[in-house]
Amino acid sequence: MGLPAKQRTRQSRDERRSHHALKKITTKTCEKCGAPALSHQACAKCGTYKGKQVVNIEKRLKRSSRKTKTA
Repeated sequence: MGLPAKQRTRQSRDERRSHHALKKITTKTCEKCGAPALSHQACAKCGTYKGKQVVNIEKRLKRSSRKTKTA
């Protein structure tokens, strides 16, 4: 089993970890309902994207409740 020839310094270790930080999630407000929503995705509350209805929320709620009842 291989072992490192020399110990890595604290600086080189921390430089390697500099890209491990979490990025802040950017949100926007929905044009229709005003709820916070992720950019470039349909609103989870009302199902609109760029002013158009793209997701049927009532149908999705029925489907998710049906899954929880059987489980």
